[in-house]
Amino acid sequence: MNDCKQAIETYLSRNNYRRLDLKAVLFDMDGVLYDSMPNHTVAWCRTMERHGLHLTEEDVYLNEGQTGESTIAMVSRRQGVFVTPQEIEAIYKEKTEAFNACPPAQRMPGSYELLRKVVNNGLLPMIVTGSGQSSLLERLNMHFPNIFSRERMITAADVKHGKPDPEPYLMALERGDLRPWEAIVIENAPLGVEAAHTAGIFTIAVNTGPLNDLLLHEAGADLLFSDMPALCNQWKKIRESARCVDTNRLRTNRRRGWSDHR
Repeated sequence: MNDCKQAIETYLSRNNYRRLDLKAVLFDMDGVLYDSMPNHTVAWCRTMERHGLHLTEEDVYLNEGQTGESTIAMVSRRQGVFVTPQEIEAIYKEKTEAFNACPPAQRMPGSYELLRKVVNNGLLPMIVTGSGQSSLLERLNMHFPNIFSRERMITAADVKHGKPDPEPYLMALERGDLRPWEAIVIENAPLGVEAAHTAGIFTIAVNTGPLNDLLLHEAGADLLFSDMPALCNQWKKIRESARCVDTNRLRTNRRRGWSDHR
């Protein structure tokens, strides 16, 4: 429990929060709830190559979380290729079709078990994803029944700025009527970790992809696990640590405008 307690104490001290008063858990989707990143990698790489744009497997994981349009624009700028907004829209549509043609992604091992613990703890589960698929809620209800609703989801369709901008997580806080110290984020990608960290939320990274752990630490992860079962097994310890850490700080975090909480 000591590692968890230390991570929470460091987080609270850094943000001038008194305690981690959990009310919600904000989940990224791809690579956290679904083992879908291999399909995204195949779809992205093949689609981009057809349009003369080069994207590696590592690029896909490094840029996971931002909107598809932003990924295409980023790659085109990097290669010095001009792509119109209409072309970007067409390429992303093609990528989405390629992804949907892949074998259906399965639940990430440990994800459903963790969600059940979150619900049984009386915490609110929410989705914060860079995906904008129209069938998203239907798929979530099939694999995670009676857990999510549209009101508990922030998708690419809801934001102007995708990850690493904090907007998706700030919007989730607003929609859930939450303060940053009342939530935990679970992410697998550097951009998502950075977005949650910038939003002032305690961030757990789960390295379910091929990236070096250091990239997730550098992005701002407060805790890091190798996979979802490992996180699920330690969830009780994290909850207990959150309950027993109190920094006794009653200062106002003027930088973000949050009030003291007692």
